[in-house]
Amino acid sequence: MRALATPANLQPSESPYKGFLVLIPLPPPDLDPTSIFEFFRGSYATELLTAAVVEFHVFERLASNPQSFDDLRTELGLAPRPANVLITALRAAGLLTINRGSRLDLTPLAREHLLPGGEFDVSGYISLAADSPGVREMIVRLRTNRPAGSTAETEGTAFIFRDGTASAMEHEAAARRLTLSLAGRAKNVAPVLAERVPLDNIHTLLDVGGGSGIYSIAWLRRHPHLRAIVWDRPEVLKIAREMAALYGVSDRLDCVAGDMFRDPVPAADVCLMSNILHDWDVPECRTLVERCTNALPIGGRMLIHDVLLNDTHDGPLPIALYSAALFCLTEGRAYSAAEFREWLADAGLTPEPIVPTLIHCAVVGGLKSS
Repeated sequence: MRALATPANLQPSESPYKGFLVLIPLPPPDLDPTSIFEFFRGSYATELLTAAVVEFHVFERLASNPQSFDDLRTELGLAPRPANVLITALRAAGLLTINRGSRLDLTPLAREHLLPGGEFDVSGYISLAADSPGVREMIVRLRTNRPAGSTAETEGTAFIFRDGTASAMEHEAAARRLTLSLAGRAKNVAPVLAERVPLDNIHTLLDVGGGSGIYSIAWLRRHPHLRAIVWDRPEVLKIAREMAALYGVSDRLDCVAGDMFRDPVPAADVCLMSNILHDWDVPECRTLVERCTNALPIGGRMLIHDVLLNDTHDGPLPIALYSAALFCLTEGRAYSAAEFREWLADAGLTPEPIVPTLIHCAVVGGLKSS
């Protein structure tokens, strides 16, 4: 047996697991790493607040004229997705509120400290960050409503795949690096998900955009009768096959290459979309939920496993900041349980109770009863 190579020192064609002779366990972590992720995403608070102050003048616009979400976003020149990301974060930070007239308004905190010329105004201090690269990039993302790596001339992004666009997920080295990076979080969350959402009477699980396959593997390790299908891009599935071998479930995990927006959905009793919908805007999310629902048998279940904004889109602040990260890197954002449940219901599913897992994630399930 040789030492496990790290993603940083791998060549594109190397497997970090080749040569292992002993299968390894997949236990839940002893300590909850949620605070690490909150700390890591904290930079987006600086970028959003500074953009609101120096570029969009949000607080000045609302000082004497509370507005509806749509009126404010129109005045700011923002599409719905970036406006949602910006305004949700400002509400989560306690700077904007919804008044009795159902309009966006300043909180007392913002009114005292973020209006230029006020006795206790700190907006000048915040503007010191106006020229930082992160702030300028955030402003570009908000203005254009395009993820990093995408311009008006070249549509494409490193973090998602869409047919006809450039994607790092089609290149072995980049796909390996990203997939293994995301597997770090998945290894913490997957055992908790498998424990809290048992699949005792299920024969086949479909893991849509399953990446490394860690979520499927956690269930396979828990349920010896279960089979799973990881449905993803060919370069990504190379890692899923390696993980299946590492955890001793290769005989029960099938890797199917495909485009989840175009190819036939593999048949299964349960469909999992773990941290997938947050990569896409609302129309694409609805399409994915409907396509996968149509492929389920009667009695089948849809499991949306993702972070959850409050239904009122006023927090929690860590999820609002994660939404900003998703906005900058993908075509999506964070969603609320109410939004997920609406899409499930519209697809013909009966929403099930929400089940929290780890690192701000939870399962919003739906049952296909007819």
